[in-house]
Amino acid sequence: MQIQVMKSKIHRVKITQAELHYVGSITVDEDLMDAADIVENEKVQVVNINNGERLETYVITGARGTGEVCLNGPAARLAQVGDVVILITYGLINKEEGRTHVPTIIFPDDNNKLVS
Repeated sequence: MQIQVMKSKIHRVKITQAELHYVGSITVDEDLMDAADIVENEKVQVVNINNGERLETYVITGARGTGEVCLNGPAARLAQVGDVVILITYGLINKEEGRTHVPTIIFPDDNNKLVS
């Protein structure tokens, strides 16, 4: 049997930009993507701590080292610049593997930068 588990999480990053007139998705700094084991076009759940909104979209690679986290398209209506969000990815694994699976979780600083 396969189960869906949390694969990775970027815990508490700030929205730096919201672009309503864009095709869609969320743009994320490539450093954050690498650290959280997220690849371009991967499905991600966005949980907004400020207003409780939850949405699913896909990730677009942002410029490395910028701290960019930009909601694009209609999702831009669900957050404001400065809102704090959690980005979560999920994966399917064997139920037995799920018992020992450890997700990748990162905790960026207040400027969306990786901390050592």
